[in-house]
Amino acid sequence: MNESAFDLEAAAGTLRTWLGEADRVLITAGAGLSAAAGYDYGDVDRFRELFPALHRLGLRSRYMVGVPLPPELWWGYWAVHIDDIRFSPDPNPLYQGLSSLAGDKEHWVMTSNVDALFARNGFDPDRVFTPQGDYGRYQCVTPCTPATWDTRPLVTQLLATYDPATGAVTGPLPSCPNCGGEVEINVRIGPEFVDAPYLPAGRRLQDWLGTAVDARLLILEFGAGFNTPGVIRWPGEHLTRQIPHARLVRINPTHPETPADLTGRTLSVPAGADQVLDALTVPHPAPDPAVAS
Repeated sequence: MNESAFDLEAAAGTLRTWLGEADRVLITAGAGLSAAAGYDYGDVDRFRELFPALHRLGLRSRYMVGVPLPPELWWGYWAVHIDDIRFSPDPNPLYQGLSSLAGDKEHWVMTSNVDALFARNGFDPDRVFTPQGDYGRYQCVTPCTPATWDTRPLVTQLLATYDPATGAVTGPLPSCPNCGGEVEINVRIGPEFVDAPYLPAGRRLQDWLGTAVDARLLILEFGAGFNTPGVIRWPGEHLTRQIPHARLVRINPTHPETPADLTGRTLSVPAGADQVLDALTVPHPAPDPAVAS
């Protein structure tokens, strides 16, 4: 797509029309949405600010899966990272704007993000499905039990012994309350992931979609690329094919393409979520009654 020829205002007009015609709205989101909201894992400056010791070691982003760090540094990273992205008390204007956009339409959220930004900014937590987990929970590495635990007290304990100069925590490292073994944050990294906390929401979403066969469903997809396309991107396309009156709006500055077989029922928007919301909130003058229709 030639982005220079893309008309954002026209796309916003189409989205506005489709939203008005929709009976139900499913908001789906990947990492690009949180990046647009100010939580960009690849932001080097923010990384340097939060993790000076890790920056001196040559690390430059929060994409830390597989990085071999000593446990004291690893838990120092997690404590600071989770405190920043999961437990920050500040409201997020972008997510609040999305909540206003959904308005009183019957809606659900499905997101691969694990930061709880939807639930913390106006969305009903009981209507948010997070199949990849939540930074707000931790689990046994083994796992010895399907139970998970609240990370807030764990983060508080870790931050009390965290030294920004070294990036390390001191004192006892986190351990499983059940077996005493090692623990990890409850996010989907490998087959040991405990998905029990998220299954009830997944079932409720499936039930809701099961009653949407004859509904005009609008799927609003934000920032879902090809890192984990099977979580957000492909399921949205599948739903659009399966539900006769469904439409899909794909908002992504880098991968906005939609399948050719869904032409006429999709809208490809090569822009960030913040740009789209800005375009949607620009005041539009009412029609001049003196002008004949």
